[in-house]
Amino acid sequence: MPIGLVIMRWDDRAGTEILSKYPEEIVLTEKTLMQVYSTHEYSGESGMISLMIGSLNIASYYTGPEKNFYILLLLNLDDDPDAYEEGLIDISRIILTNLEDDAFLQMIPTLFRRLSVYPTLSTEQRLALTYQDEIKRMIIKRLRDEGVVSKSELMIWLKDRYKQGFVDVEGVLMELIKREIVKEASVKGMPSELIFLIKDIVLMRVPPVMILGDPADRGLPSQLVENYKTDVRTYFQNYQPTEGDNLRILDVLTNPQVYETLRLLRTAVVTKNDLEKLRKKGVEDLDDVLKMLWDTQLVQVFQDERGNEYYALLSDFHLDLMFPKYLMNVIKTVYEQKSKADQVLIEYLTVLENTYTNLKATQKAEAKVKD
Repeated sequence: MPIGLVIMRWDDRAGTEILSKYPEEIVLTEKTLMQVYSTHEYSGESGMISLMIGSLNIASYYTGPEKNFYILLLLNLDDDPDAYEEGLIDISRIILTNLEDDAFLQMIPTLFRRLSVYPTLSTEQRLALTYQDEIKRMIIKRLRDEGVVSKSELMIWLKDRYKQGFVDVEGVLMELIKREIVKEASVKGMPSELIFLIKDIVLMRVPPVMILGDPADRGLPSQLVENYKTDVRTYFQNYQPTEGDNLRILDVLTNPQVYETLRLLRTAVVTKNDLEKLRKKGVEDLDDVLKMLWDTQLVQVFQDERGNEYYALLSDFHLDLMFPKYLMNVIKTVYEQKSKADQVLIEYLTVLENTYTNLKATQKAEAKVKD
């Protein structure tokens, strides 16, 4: 587990300057700070480095010369710095978009906690963080329309469109590549690397099938079962997926306390006493958690004749990667419009074919393991 978080900036006159640290009792010598600075300065580019300085294990992210910020995560000796790289990229942009009036300073404890749990996040939570990021959403949406864009064009477009501040395009693309959402490749005759969309993110509310199968067996009193089924049916008769609603649910998935509660509710209908037991798993603000689940219409509360309350999922959420078959039509349209070179589209078809083949092979292997 991380020990602390330090936000440092380089000033040409004053040298290293600590802007914030959490917890406050952390002490770093000027020599240590200079060593971090010098190591980043060697490459001169934004990105993460890891280094051991005495008994300190440090993962440090440099935002690049435009802002000159360094986000230092102090780790235990047996921690793997690489496990925190995506998290450091994530919080660096949050910090740099909240520089006005030093608004980021009050966010540091929360960002530290968010960063601390990053290696233990589920695949679902990591995808939620990916799509929650405005820059990544912008890239995915553009690629949904075009399929493939040159890296240089994408960089110019992003910096022009995103006026709110810092954009580490390389870091963003690196995460999308790791998530196997995009692929970067070169094509002969093209002056820039190309970014291909190879998988899309599908997200929508779904009925809580596991609970609906037998609500009584999952903890709901039998006299309340029909009311529960009616409420779920009514909700989905009126449900229309929207971007705004999806983003509200992503706030749930990326909140560790709320997500831990959701995990329990996906398996059972529970009482308030059952939920209180989650405090042992870090759910300290239970009332706030339940309010968030209620406000997002993920949970419904039922009451029996004795006044006992039961908390049941009104809707669940599906978030996963899918093979984007619709891109065949996109490629066909682009070809007819002659808006991209033929060799680019041929390469794209090859990339998609390989992605599809690998995906099917993985699914087949997983099915064998289950059997």
